[in-house]
Amino acid sequence: MSGKRSLLTGLAVGALIVAFSGPLAAADVRELHVMDAGGQWGDAMAKCVDEPLLKEKGIKVVTETPGGYAKLAAQAKSGTVVNSASDGATTELVRLSAEGLIEKIDWAAVNPEPMFPEAKNDYGFGTSYYSTIMAFRADAKPPKNWTDFFDTVNFPGKRALPDYPDYVLPFADLADGMTAAEVAKGLDLDRAFKVLERVKKDSIWWTAGAQPPQLLKDNEAQYAIAWSGRVVGQEGIKVNWQDGELDMSWFFVAKGASKEQKEMLWQWFHEQTVASKQACVAQYISYPGPSPDLEKLL
Repeated sequence: MSGKRSLLTGLAVGALIVAFSGPLAAADVRELHVMDAGGQWGDAMAKCVDEPLLKEKGIKVVTETPGGYAKLAAQAKSGTVVNSASDGATTELVRLSAEGLIEKIDWAAVNPEPMFPEAKNDYGFGTSYYSTIMAFRADAKPPKNWTDFFDTVNFPGKRALPDYPDYVLPFADLADGMTAAEVAKGLDLDRAFKVLERVKKDSIWWTAGAQPPQLLKDNEAQYAIAWSGRVVGQEGIKVNWQDGELDMSWFFVAKGASKEQKEMLWQWFHEQTVASKQACVAQYISYPGPSPDLEKLL
């Protein structure tokens, strides 16, 4: 009898081990709803950060694309927060913060691994660095600067331009003869819109980062303003970094996001500070994260 009892006990323990080592039950999985720019970067995040988070913490990241100021502001103003966070540029972070539409980051709860200080904002989690630059088809006449880029007479072809003021107005001012130092002090909107008015019949406006490279590859546009990670290294596309715009991509938290969503957000943010996971993302798209330990892993 004691032998049977030992056998049954062993089977029970074995069953428990199988139960605990198997995949998480559906009831144990919690969903974190966010917005991001999608495309290659979104795919890289899903593989390098989101999949491990689901396996290790039972948090499933559900993403809507694209995100940005308008969508997050609409949710915060309505009081109905569907997506607790969104990514966006520095200008969007400043605007949302000034309007009181985002909440402070609980950095103690995030408990980040080492980060560059500039990536830790009261209202923003700095997730990656990127540049906005000029790109063009390999068979197009290469522009040397922004004056050339907006010259549709000597550089004929369609322009794919971002439907975001912070990604197009500075370049239009540079095209009209302003220096980078002058633009940094403040935009001249009259000069910028004069340039955009001149090229409007040759312009296609994009709203998602995956569009410029596709427009160039399909020959619907011959020149584009694009985010660097989307076009660098793409077959048939060349780039020029001259007077490009360096920025950081931030995640910000919608005003009114639930306590449960924020608790999951802090865990998600923490995972993004892990240097090895930033290195994983960089293998898919050339957007480096904010870890000072990242460089030696690349």
